[in-house]
Order: sequence, then C-alpha cells, then structure tokens
Amino acid sequence: MTKRSIRNVDFAGKTVLVRVDFNVPTRDGVISDDSRIRAAIPTLRLLSNGGAKVVICSHFGRPDGQVVEEMRLQPIRKRLSEILKRPVLNAGGPNGTQPAKIISQLGTGDYALLENLRFEPGEEQNDKGFSRYLASLADGFVNDAFGAAHRAHASTTGVAIHIPAYAGLLMEREITMLGRSLEGSTHATVAIIGGAKVADKIQVLRHLSKKVDTILIGGGMVAAFYLAQNNPGGATVIAEADRLAAVEVLNGGGAKVVLPSDVITASEFSKSSTPSLRESNNVPDDELILDIGPRSCKEYAQVISRAERIIWNGPMGVFEWPAFANGSIAVANAVAANSKSISVVGGGSTAEVIGSLDLEDEITHVSTGGGASLEFLEGKTLPGVEALDDAAD
Repeated sequence: MTKRSIRNVDFAGKTVLVRVDFNVPTRDGVISDDSRIRAAIPTLRLLSNGGAKVVICSHFGRPDGQVVEEMRLQPIRKRLSEILKRPVLNAGGPNGTQPAKIISQLGTGDYALLENLRFEPGEEQNDKGFSRYLASLADGFVNDAFGAAHRAHASTTGVAIHIPAYAGLLMEREITMLGRSLEGSTHATVAIIGGAKVADKIQVLRHLSKKVDTILIGGGMVAAFYLAQNNPGGATVIAEADRLAAVEVLNGGGAKVVLPSDVITASEFSKSSTPSLRESNNVPDDELILDIGPRSCKEYAQVISRAERIIWNGPMGVFEWPAFANGSIAVANAVAANSKSISVVGGGSTAEVIGSLDLEDEITHVSTGGGASLEFLEGKTLPGVEALDDAAD
C-alpha cells in the first residue's frame, strides 16, 4: 500500500491541516509522557520550514461530543510550543467562525492548534458537514496520526475526500515498517504475542501464523494454550471459545507455536502477591499465571537471537509489578540485543516496556499506534490509511 507522502511536495504559501495523535497520558492535568507529541515534530517542522501555514488538530480523551473543560488542549499546546520553540496559536473551535479568523492571521511557517476535535459530535460520527468544514480551513490535508488510523472519523477519513491528502513522516514510517515486518518469510521471522485473553489476539495470531515462522506466547492467555494441550491452566477462568481458539492456533499449521516451559504464578492478582515458580504441566488450580518463568526467558531469548525479523505485541506478564516483570524485561533485552534483525514493537503496553528500559534506540521501530498497530497485524485495512491519496506509479 503506497500512499502520497509529504516528502518533496511544495507546500510554500499553502495552508495545511495536519491530523496528529496528541492523546497523551496526563496526571492531575500535567502531561506524563510527551512521546506522541515528539513523534509528530519532524512532520510539523518539515511543513513549517517548507513555507506552509500549519493547522494542527487532534482528539484528547473521550468527551463524547461535549465540551469538557479538563479535556481542553491548552496543556498540550503549551508543551508543543516548548518543543517547537515557536508559539502555537489557539485556533479555537473545533467548529464555528473563530478557527478561520485565527488561521487567516497565520504567516509563513506559523502554527495553530484547533481545540479538541471530539468536542464536536460530528467528529466520531464522520459527519459530512464537519468533514467539509475541516477541509475548508486548508488547501491540503496531512495525516500523521497512525494511532487513530483505525477510526473512520471526520478528521481521519472524511476530510480526505475534499482536499489533497498526504501521509506525514510518522504515518509513512508506520506503514513502511509494519508492512516490511510481514513481507514474505525469511525463515527466521519471529512474532512475540502476549496479552490477557486469546480472544483479544486471535485475529492477530491467525494472520501471523501464515506470515511468520515462529510465535512465542506470553501473558495471561498462556493459560488457554495450556488447557488446549490438556494441561492445567490455573485459576484463570477460561472461556471455551478461548480454549478452542488456542487449539486452532496450535493445530492450524503454518508457524511453530512455542509456549513457556515454566511460569510465575501467584494466589491473588495483586502487586504484593508472593510469586511461585511452576512447570508448564503443574500449575495449581488456585494460582494465576502472571509471567513466564526463568527457563522460558532463556529459551525465548535463544529463539529471538536467531531471528532476522521480530514482531512484538503484548507483554509477557504483569510488567507493571516488579515481581512479574522479569519475562517482559528478558524479552525486551533479547530483542534489543539482536542488532542484525528488523524489530517492530506495537501496542501501548509493549512500547511502555521498551520505554521503561530506555531501549527505544535499539529497536528498529516502536509503533505509536495501539489499536491501529494491532489491526494492521490482523491484516485489516485501516480507514485512515486507505483514505489517503495513492502515490503515483
């Protein structure tokens, strides 16, 4: 899927609407992680340096079409100004007469930020009127919000009908790197899939089993795979559909599926629970599987060390709790240590593991899209990507 990029496009004198994903985590109104803002900076600077008037738009939280004071973008606009070292004007809106007035005052290379898109009900409804309104504010549209590309909203798909639509640098990289990770088997392509339930990842597992050579399983869904092999799964309540899905993945042919040979368990789902080491065929019925075990860490690391391509989505355990973080840490370090491989990490929790260990520079690509990267790995077409103009042959 090749889409028109902003590279080598002359935007001088043009007003460009840029959709970004600034839905950043906050604590008490203070941004706790600005990585999503920083990820969009190359696109914003390229447009500004190229002489465009840059109108930025994003959603934040879930205001459900209502104005919610604590979901205004003022803290984000302030942080963006600090990073850009340029003022970012408050364009207001996201609808009404004010945005056009503010935008008309922009000079070459200037920035303005619309108010939270989701204050407008038409955003999530992909309303035709709101789509036309957004398009009326600019000469061209750039989508750099891969994290929202799985949503068919006015600012991701609707606006692209009315004005030329391009992929930003971040969007372009996401499409390229995720796509490259699934392009043809090298006979050394490894997928590492974690998560709580098989149901959450079954489409990914089905798709990847046809695309990769080995799948390493971690997370709470290990219990369903143990049950699928007629081993005890511990205290986790496993739906029959999840067990059958695990049976399908194990017996479906294609990729080799590797389960942990040992696991870390606890009697309660609590940070303070005492961890126990159990063999894969000896998990007590009153204990929960909360991480992969030390032998599994070594076995997984060996598989990862031989990989030429690595796709990782989902931690190996409850990595937020130190007693159950060792599996995720071991896998992260193994992926980072394999410098010869193309490594792609997708999903918010998995990216948090990489970030907490300061390993971003050792990974080929850490995706900014949680749900979007998951749907991409499921083989789905993302509406926000599909809406962009195709590149010329």
